[in-house]
Amino acid sequence: MSDTPVEKLSFEEAMKELESVVNQLDHGDVALDRSIALYERGAALKKRCEDELKRAEEKVAAITLDNDGNPTGTAPVEGN
Repeated sequence: MSDTPVEKLSFEEAMKELESVVNQLDHGDVALDRSIALYERGAALKKRCEDELKRAEEKVAAITLDNDGNPTGTAPVEGN
């Protein structure tokens, strides 16, 4: 488990650490206190990944296309 604050991790870093947390919890040989800490970290990592995916989806959704489906530019994403 990394000491880096979750909000400072890139999507890729958060996803990799989340996979590690899940693997550790799946083995079931972790002490209860450690399991709780891992679970809490995992929940924060999951939220970070979801938030980053949502931001990426909003950017992709903002790409404007012409009648042939070719990208013509971007439109402002509402709410940002």
